[in-house]
Amino acid sequence: MIGYVFCGSFCTLTQSLEQMTLLSHNYEIIPIFSTNVYTTDTRFWRAEDFRAQVEKICERKVIHTIVDAEPLGPQIRLDAMIVAPCTGNTLAKIANGITDTPACMAIKAHLRGNRPLVIALASNDALSANLKNIAILLEKKCVFFVPMTQDNPHEKPHSLVADFTLIEKTLESALRGVQYQRVFI
Repeated sequence: MIGYVFCGSFCTLTQSLEQMTLLSHNYEIIPIFSTNVYTTDTRFWRAEDFRAQVEKICERKVIHTIVDAEPLGPQIRLDAMIVAPCTGNTLAKIANGITDTPACMAIKAHLRGNRPLVIALASNDALSANLKNIAILLEKKCVFFVPMTQDNPHEKPHSLVADFTLIEKTLESALRGVQYQRVFI
């Protein structure tokens, strides 16, 4: 069973949804939304439509509260958890142990069991304010990154985005306790 967390990099939600759909053929998926994904309508998706699509694919309701996310470690043991997309804000909170959102609570609860956490980063400040948080998490035994690249180095020189098509390969490696290489492409 895999936990799948969606955070508010709204322009990458469709790419992430495609990968979650592929994973759902081989894994039972528990969907988890950050508060922003659960409530915010954008030019990419209406929150209600995105939620309905995810729930249809997973055949279960989205977890979207801190209270509902907390059992995902001690009571509901997942084989792994994927955060795709993982925003810079969520990355910073993971690195610094902050659990003030449903997404962060799910991640914290999951990590208590020393099981793999796969992060597909999508952040405009990854190579500036969040670089230290990437380094902190790269040192963690159970944290694995989906390979990432600068998506637009001339206009967004500090931005990194994961190659979402490598989520499954990264998950497979993480389940063996190995970081899928290369981290930066």
